Amino acid sequence: MTDRTIGYIVGSISSTSINRKLAKALERLAPEGTTLVEIPIKDLPFYSPDLDADFPQVALDYKQAIADADGVIIITPEYSRSIPGVLKNALDWSARPWGQASFDGKPTAVIGTSQGGIATAAAQQHLKAILSHFNAPTLGQPEGYVQSLPGVFTDTGEVTDPGTAGFLSGYLDAFVALVDRYAKVPAGA
Repeated sequence: MTDRTIGYIVGSISSTSINRKLAKALERLAPEGTTLVEIPIKDLPFYSPDLDADFPQVALDYKQAIADADGVIIITPEYSRSIPGVLKNALDWSARPWGQASFDGKPTAVIGTSQGGIATAAAQQHLKAILSHFNAPTLGQPEGYVQSLPGVFTDTGEVTDPGTAGFLSGYLDAFVALVDRYAKVPAGA
């Protein structure tokens, strides 16, 4: 597979999110033949089963964006030792209506940044448990716990630290390899 589109979801809707800066860095570092595109979640209403029979258009568009992507990277901060509520809400929309789960069989990766040394480790473990329930083949290694030191990411996605840039490039290469493996698996195999 030479041309692939990888969607990404930023688990924070903050305008000053360091995880959004990480997303922009991943966009810039995408390997040749790979385009990263955001799958926005901020306009999704609160999920309720009451809406299953008449899905709002924004939720249909969100699910379609996941379907259109060859793989999805979820970039999450850690809120109270778990994923942000806005991300959990988006994941709930992706799993409904029953039998139409968007992440079923979709190659997925998890990464995040914070100022602390272990970054978003607890949030990522919770997220991986959810993705396992969704039957999403999830990148296991390398794990994406990125410490965001001041100035390491610019607003335009430049990575000022060569070691961090190298790690992120390697991370993307590993995920692209997973996406490509799944693209070669025949339907129903």
